[in-house]
Amino acid sequence: MHIQNAWYVAATAEEVTVKPLRRRICNQPMVLYRDSNGAVKALEDFCPHRGAPLSLGFVEGDNIVCGYHGLKIASDGRPDSMPGQNVKNFPCVKAIPSLEYGGFVWIWPGAPEQATRDALPSLPWAEGDDWAYGGGLFHIKCDYRLMIDNLMDLTHETYVHADSIGQKEIDEAPVKSRVDGDTAITERYMENVSAPPFWQMALRANDLADDVPVDRWQICRFSPPSHVLIEVGVAHAGHGGYSAPAQHKAGSVVVDFITPETDGTMWYFWGMARTFKPQDTEPTESIKQGQGKIFTEDLEMLEQQQANLEHYPGRRLLKLNIDAGGVLSRRIIDRLIKAEQNVPAV
Repeated sequence: MHIQNAWYVAATAEEVTVKPLRRRICNQPMVLYRDSNGAVKALEDFCPHRGAPLSLGFVEGDNIVCGYHGLKIASDGRPDSMPGQNVKNFPCVKAIPSLEYGGFVWIWPGAPEQATRDALPSLPWAEGDDWAYGGGLFHIKCDYRLMIDNLMDLTHETYVHADSIGQKEIDEAPVKSRVDGDTAITERYMENVSAPPFWQMALRANDLADDVPVDRWQICRFSPPSHVLIEVGVAHAGHGGYSAPAQHKAGSVVVDFITPETDGTMWYFWGMARTFKPQDTEPTESIKQGQGKIFTEDLEMLEQQQANLEHYPGRRLLKLNIDAGGVLSRRIIDRLIKAEQNVPAV
């Protein structure tokens, strides 16, 4: 089950063109495209004539034309015309609320009347020139909640990412988790440690020494339906750690937009936003490459974990203190799904 009344990232802005793009979100097949004004549109991927996917058709002006028999569907889902046929009484196709923000295309799979722009998450790096952002997209064969578990418990970095961001101090540092409204927060701080390879690279990118002790922080925030933003960084030890002045640290926000495709597959839009040297493209590309390698390691683990859980469906999983962030996140998801199901049918 998935939260329905929420904004999910469906695609990057570059993916959506005048050529129809098929994507499945929360088990709903949909087609995304741009109209004659360049505005993003989304419809269920179903032609009411014979059930062919509209994504196999083409865009003509503001309409999408079914590639099977030429039925034209307007962007609001109304059948417009069809060669030699009267379509006045044809059923409408479901129009899915969609918009473009922060370099992404967002869709709202639930009740259209509840979809408001105010419900979008705030992306400060999309609002000005004092941030830089770079990222990518993975399709992963796992339950989207496994990725939330992964991101809300960074203890795995010591083992899965031993050559990039992992270090033994992650295991040793105390972790604290809490809930603030519909947000689950897990945080960990490490003092006077060595910077792992990825953060050595980030320090050099900010013209800072990479061979001195640092203070390191990880602050993970889950917000529904399935977004995880993580404040991460290092500062030269003795300058205040997380609160250190900008000239002594390299910090950023790991951006994780996790979109369920089906019950066992997901789209993972990942990236990193930073405020140091935002106009410099070299660190943006270096960080993106480093992140891509790190998340590829996660992908392999998560897909094998999903396969193992399917093979052992009756096995009970343990919950430790390090799992608290993921557990709290799942409770928020379950509560919101239950609340949606209890809403009287209109």
